[in-house]
Amino acid sequence: MAFHAEGVGRSKTPAQNRAEKESHVREGRAHATLVYDGAECVGWCQFGPVAELPRIKHRRAYEAGLGEEGAGGGGAGLPDWRITCFFVDRAYRRRGVASAGLDGALREIARLGGGTVESYPEDVAGRSVSASFLHNGTVALFESRGFTRSRSLGKHHWVVARTVSAVDASGRPREAPPPRP
Repeated sequence: MAFHAEGVGRSKTPAQNRAEKESHVREGRAHATLVYDGAECVGWCQFGPVAELPRIKHRRAYEAGLGEEGAGGGGAGLPDWRITCFFVDRAYRRRGVASAGLDGALREIARLGGGTVESYPEDVAGRSVSASFLHNGTVALFESRGFTRSRSLGKHHWVVARTVSAVDASGRPREAPPPRP
């Protein structure tokens, strides 16, 4: 719930957060890909349109750079989609769960119409960082999927972006609509 408009807040219990998230899911206002090992869910990748996930970490730095050249894909403003959060069960870390979640999110974004996708991962190159704190994923994970860094959000966090093409239900690229006269 931290990235949804309501946030989590100190006055909310875990049960209230779970109930709010369930409400979002049932109403179609929450998107995520789930990663399973058999019947057990071992991780997920949360994504959604900006209106669904308006709260992001490093928001001041992000908003300060929106109008700058090169920000958000060439100063174009807000993306169509955000990837905001990964969770990987402790017993499954460093086993490809985040990669599987990201791949699933990108496939689902393509199925839902594609567009510009942004995320805000951490650059861990040359540093020792606990995997339990990598809720936004790593820059290397995103770069391995064709994302490029567009600007820094601080010492180790980056805005990364790429365009995802729309596909039909069979996974084939959708034909572009004819140009308007």
